[in-house]
Amino acid sequence: MSYKTLLVHLDDSRPCSARTAVALDLARRFDAHVIGLYIVCQELLHPLCRTDESLRPAALEAQHEERQQRARSAFLDAAQRAGCSAEWRAPPGPAVETATLHARHADLSVLGQTDPKDPATYIARHFVEDLLMTSGRPALVIPYAGKVETLGDNVIVAWDASLEAARALSDSLPLIRRARFVTVEEIVRHRDARDERDEVYEASDTHAPHAIDVSSFLERHHIRASFSTTPRVAGVSAGATLLNRVSDLHADLLVMGAYGHSRAQERVLGGATRTILESMTVPVLMSH
Repeated sequence: MSYKTLLVHLDDSRPCSARTAVALDLARRFDAHVIGLYIVCQELLHPLCRTDESLRPAALEAQHEERQQRARSAFLDAAQRAGCSAEWRAPPGPAVETATLHARHADLSVLGQTDPKDPATYIARHFVEDLLMTSGRPALVIPYAGKVETLGDNVIVAWDASLEAARALSDSLPLIRRARFVTVEEIVRHRDARDERDEVYEASDTHAPHAIDVSSFLERHHIRASFSTTPRVAGVSAGATLLNRVSDLHADLLVMGAYGHSRAQERVLGGATRTILESMTVPVLMSH
């Protein structure tokens, strides 16, 4: 398995160039084709998407066209400098549905974390979450803060023996096969410390060393991995515990399953998934 078609979401935000650089770096590693998918906010009444109301429709259209051309030139120029096969797409249609359709034809999507201080990172409500839950493809989500110096050199695989975790592990194999360090991380809790609001990414007790079996699985893929079990501290969520382990081990990539379901047309995320998407400090490869 390898990544042969990558899709990177492009917009008018500041972090877009860093996201593009990550996608092109991956393309060089895997000799992959990169699709630049330009989708911006279309919710004209949303506070984060409002434009200058003094502009006439023709002026607004010209402004949008100028931004799109600027993004197109930046992406294609960067791809040419990187020596990567690339194509530009700016399809019409609803943001989430359109992005989902295009993501289903890629091996991996490269997306960006929403920055509450940068309106241009807002595309649609639950944009990243909905792509994760509905595209059927893994996504590499890049944090808006900081610079991605390395990717996949020191990897943490969050493991709870679930379907989502297994899917994420399988989807990450091309990346972690090249890693120098791989740690399979299992968060454990005692039965009397259960938190109903955060039921994911935890073994049910301290006597379920599932991570050992994962290490054996990876060994057969010629991937050397260590395993670790970390007890959850009372009052600290599983997501926060994972972030602490990322910091402790100086990891540059977190691999995890994404949990969620629809309820009354609203995307409801699992506790760890929500925490990581809001507070990530390194790129996170997620699958659902």
